[in-house]
Formats: sequence, C-alpha cells, structure tokens
Amino acid sequence: MPPSLPRPLLAPGRIGKLELRNRMIVAAMGVSLAEEDGTCGERLIAYHEAQARGGVGLIVTGVTGVAWPVGAVMPNQCGISEERFIPGLERLTGAVHAHGAKIAAQLHHGGLVAVHAAQAGHPLWAPSLPGAFKGDFLDAFLPEELAAFAGAAVPSVKVLTHTDIQQAIQQFAQAAERARAAGFDGVEIHGGHGYLLSSFFSPATNKRSDEYGGSLENRARLMLEVVRATRRAVGPDFPMWCKLDSREVGKDPGIKLEDAQRLAVLLEEAGVDALAVSAYHDTGQGKLHSGSNIPHDPECNIPAAAAIKARVRVPIIAAGRVELDRADVRMTEGAFDFLALGRKLLADPLLPNKLAAGRTEDIRPCIYCYTCVSAAYVRQQVRCAVRPETGYEVSLGSPQTLRLPRAGRPIVVVGGGPAGLEVARRLDCYGHRVILLESGADVGGTLRLASLAYAPNEELLEWLRRQIASSDVDVRVGSRGTPDGIRALEPDEVVVATGAIREPPPIRGVELDHVLSGEDLRHLLLGESSDSLRSKTGVTTRLLTRLGAATGLNANLEFVRNATRRWMPLGSRIAIIGGELVGLELAEFLTERGRAVTVIEEGAKCGRGLTPVRRMRLLSELREHAVALHAGVHEVSIERKSVAFTDSVGQIHRVPADHVIIARGARPDSSLANELRECGLKVRAIGDCAEIGYIEGAMRSAAQAAVAINRKEISRCLKRAKRHSDLRN
Repeated sequence: MPPSLPRPLLAPGRIGKLELRNRMIVAAMGVSLAEEDGTCGERLIAYHEAQARGGVGLIVTGVTGVAWPVGAVMPNQCGISEERFIPGLERLTGAVHAHGAKIAAQLHHGGLVAVHAAQAGHPLWAPSLPGAFKGDFLDAFLPEELAAFAGAAVPSVKVLTHTDIQQAIQQFAQAAERARAAGFDGVEIHGGHGYLLSSFFSPATNKRSDEYGGSLENRARLMLEVVRATRRAVGPDFPMWCKLDSREVGKDPGIKLEDAQRLAVLLEEAGVDALAVSAYHDTGQGKLHSGSNIPHDPECNIPAAAAIKARVRVPIIAAGRVELDRADVRMTEGAFDFLALGRKLLADPLLPNKLAAGRTEDIRPCIYCYTCVSAAYVRQQVRCAVRPETGYEVSLGSPQTLRLPRAGRPIVVVGGGPAGLEVARRLDCYGHRVILLESGADVGGTLRLASLAYAPNEELLEWLRRQIASSDVDVRVGSRGTPDGIRALEPDEVVVATGAIREPPPIRGVELDHVLSGEDLRHLLLGESSDSLRSKTGVTTRLLTRLGAATGLNANLEFVRNATRRWMPLGSRIAIIGGELVGLELAEFLTERGRAVTVIEEGAKCGRGLTPVRRMRLLSELREHAVALHAGVHEVSIERKSVAFTDSVGQIHRVPADHVIIARGARPDSSLANELRECGLKVRAIGDCAEIGYIEGAMRSAAQAAVAINRKEISRCLKRAKRHSDLRN
C-alpha cells in the first residue's frame, strides 16, 4: 500500500459485538501445548501471551475439545468438556486480555480424524462407516516417523445414532457456555477439515439415508443444529462463528464450492456472526497435505473466500499463505474482511506491532518448510524452524531480566552462516559486545546455496543480513578465525559456527572431472573461486562466473535463479548421489532448468532432513517431473558417462550422466572448537559443526547458546552487584 494510505490489516474490525483492534487473527492451530489431562497450563498460556503481546487483534485457540478425551486429534490437546477445565482457561484469557488482544475458543470434535483418541481406545465418531484408506500418504514417512503411529490398535468406528447426535449437539453448546464463563470473547465452531461436523456435510464420508444424510440440507443439518443450540446457550450477543470447508480437493464426491456457498447462507440464517473459510483434501494423497488448509500455493483459498463473501452479509475470515501486501490489496477489493495468520505468526508473533510501526523489514519471515505442522503429524508439540521460542516460550523466551552494558570482553562468533548470524544477532540484542569472524567474502554460508535451490530460504538469509547490518555486531569478513587470532581478541567466550565438513564418499570414480561436490556447485553458481572447480570447468565457464562475481550479479540470487534457466554449465543429464534434503532440493532446482535428473540414495527412503509435509509434496512433484528416485541402493560407482548401482533386490542399473553431483558426506566439523578448547578458551559449538540439523538445527542451537551465555552473564552481574552492596553495608 502507498505510505499515505492506511493499511486495511491495521484497521479496527467487528465480529458481531466483538470489537477488534485490527484485522489480523491468530489462526486456530493444534499445538499440543496443554497438559496431559487436557488442562491449560503454563506452556499454552505463554505461547498465546506472546501472540497477544505482539499486537494481534484476535487469537483463536486450536482444537479445544468439546468431548475430550473423545474426539482428540493430538496429544496434549486442550479440553473444554468439563468444568475442571475452566480455571486454566481463565488464566489464559486473563493473560491475553492484559495485552489488549481478544481471544476465542475453537470448539472441536475430531470425529473420523480423532487419531489420538483412537490410540487411547476411544471410538471414532462418524456419520457412516468410512471406505478403505487409499493413497501414498504414509509412503513419504521415514521409519522413525512411522513409529509415532505404531502400537495403535485398529480404531473402532461409532456410527452415530440419533441419541449420539443429540449428545454431540449438547457438547458443543455446553462447551460454548464454559468458554463464556472462562472469559473468552467468542467461539469458533470447527465445521471443516474432515472433523465431525465436516464429515456429516461431506458426501465423501456421509452415506446416511435418514434426515442427516443425502441432500445438502440434510448433510448440513448437524452443523446447523449445533450452531442454533450454541446460539441459544450463549445468547444473542456473544460472538460466535463457524469454520467451513470451501471445497475438498482431490475428493470425488466431495464438498464443492457451490455446496459451501449454500451452506454459508444457511449458517448465516442460523445465527453465526462470521464465517472462517478454509478447505480440505483427500488425506490419502500426500501432496495435498500442503494443498488446501495449509497451502503451499499462495492465495489458493482466496477466490473461494471471495465467492462465499458474495453470498452472505457476515464478515469473512480468510487464510492460506497470503502475503501482507497482497492481503491489503485483496481486502480493499472486498475479497474478505479479516486475515487469519498461522505460520507467519509462529515465525514472528510481533508481526502486527512491527507492521503498525512501519518496520516490515524487521518481520522474521516464514520459509514455508512445514516444520510447524509436520510436528503434529509425528505427534510432537509445535515448533518453528526460524523462531526457536515458538512453543518453548517458557524455556527460551525473554531470558534477560536486564539489558547488559555493552562493555567488557567480547563474545567472538566464528562463522557467518545461519547459526553464527543468529547467535550474534541475539547476543547483540541482549547487550553483549560481539565480534563475528567469517572466512568468506560475504556472510550467509550454506544458506546461500539453500536459498538458490529453495527461494523462500532467501527471505531468512536477507532478514539475518538486515538484522546484523542494523546491529552493533563487529563483522569481519575474510577472517578465517585462527586460534592465535581469536586469542588476541581476548574473548570472554567463543561460539564456533563453522558448519559441517564435506568429504568425498568412498565411491569409485568420485575423482573424475565431471563429478561436482555440493561445494563445487555453490562456487560454480555463485561465482566463487575454488581450486577444485578450476580443474573441472572450461575457460568460458570460469570467465563468465568470474564476470558475474566481479559485477556483483552472482550475489543476486534472484538473478542467478533466472539466469540459470537460460544457461548453466551443466550437461542435460544429471545424477545426484544423495537423496536427503540437499539432494532433493537440488533435483527440484535442476529439473526446473530442463535437466533430466536421477537421484541415487543409499538409505531406505529419500527425503531425510525434510519435514514430512514438505517431503510429501516435493517427492510427488519430482515424480511428476519424471525425476527418477532410487533409494536403498548399494555398490554405487561413477563412470565417464554414467553411474552404476545395485538396487535393493540385487538388480544392477546404469543411468546416463553428463555430470554427477555428490550431495552427501556432510559431517560435523568440531576441529576448530577442539583447538580453541586446548588453548584454554571457553567454547560453545553450534549449528552443523556440532550436529547436522540444517536451518532448524542452526537457529535452535544459536538460540540455546545465546540464552545460556546471557543467563550466565546476568548471574555474574547480579553476584557482582551483591558483593558491592555487601561492601557498602
């Protein structure tokens, strides 16, 4: 938006009688932060309090169980099915209100999707018996991830009788009464995502022949009766709305947009104050798990939100990977009234305050890696790859009780990759004097190549660069960080973040000229000098890459991404040895540039290092683009024009290859950290030099190190102050 015009996202809004300070809503997300008995405790309160402090208008709690433990979809899910839940929820609403935000409870019953309840022996509530589960969903999971599903008995299905239906209706209505008693400002009835109410509305799951099945009006009956009963329970003035699916992607029969439009009209007539528009999918198809309610494609749900808005008078809450500038545009166009933000607020709960202050450059970006939602798929609590505090606010949030004076001996950080940049940034924020040593000509480390292969990573790279540039961190590029040089700086402590070492694997032919390591590829594409690369490329290639480096063009990753679509000094047939995160993202990058790619992986499955939801999508897309994926192979050997290997059943394959890229062999490199310890220095190793953890591991270990250093220094300062006080007395 032009600076002279107010941003629609920042305008006050109203849902029924509920006045909101802006149009930004925390989307309801299941985060597994409640206590084991379903009560709301310190972790869940701290998580939502951080969002309220960040300036959001409204928070919607995720999957608050109206029949808990029946209908629970994840461990440590919050319940609202009994009076005993009210005290914890009261503490939650009080903490949120203290920061000027409003909060609503999402009333939820998992129905057929209540996997956690099923693992505990409870039946799945359903309109009718479901069909057999089909698809490739589980194929993308690694063996240790599948263990999260192990040990569960085959769930029983409870086809609801009329008595059961009346019980469910009362459970929703009574839960709304408890929400009002606990101080919530409204309730959202979850009528989407395959849960109980959605399963009745969907023709894919509702095969009933009574008044709750068949026609659209019959299939909508349960949802409408829940809404009416809830309205009677809380009265005409208590804000209440419903989340619904605008469509079911990949299901036939399934919910269509025209069905959702008709349902929206019926819900408005039944008394809702707003509608939250989402979507669902065929859960058997792995790729679709990033295609509807947690979409990978930007704004894919907005046309449906606009179509539903055209049929009703109540406000529309939209969601689904909508960038902030685009949200302002689409709201101005009238596509929706409020924006529910999920991943963006996990990455930076301070987003609303930063937006209001005009500090959009300071908003920590979501990189759409699906770490957050993938945690739920393997029965773990929520976490975020770029913001380690998310879900861990109690242990990592706001560790300092005072800002330290920027004096005394410095903290020296060695390595300017994501771990080094993040720990330096955090220590600077806490008040420490920080010197950052980077051996290369620029900071970024392996995040630069990761950003080239997967463009959203570049948002994080640029954010880290901006944060460091605006800080007091003393950045010294071209400084290798030798033990003698570091000792001369007289550091209080040294944080080593030099990354992993990548050694050529013991494969026959790895020394051939057409074989490139990941480092070689980075040097080649980013125009960096390299003795190894000099013997593997021609004069023209070296000249062009040197020219790109000299003019600064290779530093512009968007330019490199575009330029490599037209010319790249690699043959048309590429074999990638290594099918983990790096190998698959390189395969995606090269396939998009017209190369025929084969991925060869010795592990049982491809995709280690990728989160399950991102892996599902990427594996499907690679197959769609005819990338050959070979896992579980052995006896790999590289030849002049091919790569040979033996598959898991003993068959020998030989695939043609003009170039071979080695995307494996990384291991932690603790050599510098050990040298510095031998010199008597206090040393912490973080990032890949301590343990291969990619972006999430780098950011989390940086946060943990910064918090530990800061707490130690605060303790030292407090002891020193106490000694001075004792002396005065």
